[in-house]
Parts: sequence; C-alpha cells; structure tokens
Amino acid sequence: MIVCLCHRVSDRDIRHAVASGVRNFELLQDETAVGSACGSCLDCAREEFDAAVSRCHGAAHCGGEAATPRRVIALQPA
Repeated sequence: MIVCLCHRVSDRDIRHAVASGVRNFELLQDETAVGSACGSCLDCAREEFDAAVSRCHGAAHCGGEAATPRRVIALQPA
C-alpha cells in the first residue's frame, strides 16, 4: 500500500528500510522523504515504521522472512 502519495513511499519501502538497519524515524524520512511534503501520511508512516521495528526487534533476519536454517554435513574420512 502506498503510505506517502507525495513521494510514492509504500509500506514495503518502510519495511525494507527497517530490514536494512534504519531504526530511527527521522533517518527513515531522510532516506525515503516520507512525510516531508504535505505531512498527511505521518501518522500512518509512523505506525508502519513502529510495526516493522517491533517485528525486527531481536530477530536474526529482519527482512520479514525467517532465516533459512543451514544444514551441516559431516564428511566421512576416505
């Protein structure tokens, strides 16, 4: 869904920024320009940002998907 019509920032863009390490709303605004024109999207943008940060808190992988477990293969001596 488009959150900021003025700068065409979507909820997915916000989640991607959080997954990339953005943990400060002002930094999100610097990177995406969300809420920097008319300001009518600020409440929605803040809610999406807070939700994305909450999902990422303590997660090993913040891209919205669980990290793929790695399989360990023991090699037998020849």
